[in-house]
Amino acid sequence: MSTSGPRRRAELFVDEERDDRLDAPTTGDERAVLAGFLRAQRRTLELKCSGLESELARRSVAPSTLSLLGLVRHLADVERRWFRHVLAGQEAPRLFSSTAHPDGDFDGAVADPAVIAAAWEAWRAEVAFADAFVAAAPGLDVAGDDGWRGRVSLRWVLIHMIEEYARHNGHADLLRERIDGAIGV
Repeated sequence: MSTSGPRRRAELFVDEERDDRLDAPTTGDERAVLAGFLRAQRRTLELKCSGLESELARRSVAPSTLSLLGLVRHLADVERRWFRHVLAGQEAPRLFSSTAHPDGDFDGAVADPAVIAAAWEAWRAEVAFADAFVAAAPGLDVAGDDGWRGRVSLRWVLIHMIEEYARHNGHADLLRERIDGAIGV
């Protein structure tokens, strides 16, 4: 790592030799490839948040309420919506936002250890449910009804979730760099 001048993207804050986020299959079974890409995106979010405590709630730039903790809370709700509610057909109200307070996932992301712990617990529970659902599904054409998109397949949800995480991991890059200068992929 250079000791002077601007930091470069090539100066990763991860150990490249131990970074196995991108170990998803590159050929073969479609479910394994899609699940592998989603797993890599989820692990990237965890990486962007690693080593931080109360800093997770730090806002980016006023007037934005965007924060790493807000992203964790938001993605817990997104996982819950698509896998539990839409595909599994469960009654699964949002955890951190509501119709009355649609930005609750970000607005409620405060530097309180209990709030931080609850966000991670919820996110991990939703990821575990989603992973189990994907593994148990008889195929990628399993579908559910969504009030916004209509009929959606598991294949579509997996692709959408990869896109959702990829977009928000871009936000996480900028947030993390603003917090402590850490950069990387």
